[in-house]
Amino acid sequence: MNLRRALSVSAATAVLLPVAVAVAPASQAAPAAEMPSCSDIGDPYGANAFVNRSFGVPKTVTPGTDWTTYTATLSNASAKELKSFTISAEVLSYVYNEGERDLSPYSDLQYWDTSQRAWKTLRQADGDARGSVPAPKTLKPRESVHVQLRFRLHKDLPMNQTYDAFTGITGTFVDRYQGTDCTVNGVAGGGFSPVKG
Repeated sequence: MNLRRALSVSAATAVLLPVAVAVAPASQAAPAAEMPSCSDIGDPYGANAFVNRSFGVPKTVTPGTDWTTYTATLSNASAKELKSFTISAEVLSYVYNEGERDLSPYSDLQYWDTSQRAWKTLRQADGDARGSVPAPKTLKPRESVHVQLRFRLHKDLPMNQTYDAFTGITGTFVDRYQGTDCTVNGVAGGGFSPVKG
């Protein structure tokens, strides 16, 4: 608990967002996709690498309304420097049954680029509201990265199903466990439900 409190203080004071958006281009490649997850190969450390927090994601969002702005923070809770560090952001809904749709194509997502003092849109070629956010290449122990984002849902979002929706960031770094390179992920964000206006 003391470590969590210390990291919360660190997260509040070590604002790295200007560095995060100025250091790397938005097209920075993520670690190789073919690498296994560290949790899949039994690394007990991987699950405890990050402390995360976010504020500003409401429980419900009405399609067709204005932007919802929020902040997501990832802090290095480990005793070592995290290398090959990258951040991605997304708006999505979990699809559990055949015939359900993801709300991501009916969403807009942007991050605040402090170096250019402008909102930058994240959109994949397939139409999903997700993408890479510039980040420092390493994150030292107790350092934090804060990302300001905003999202909205299109008014034409089909409301004939229930959506289990989420928006946030995923921090990824490459670790080495028992001679194997693997990736560790940490997520910060919040869940919400679309509701009719």
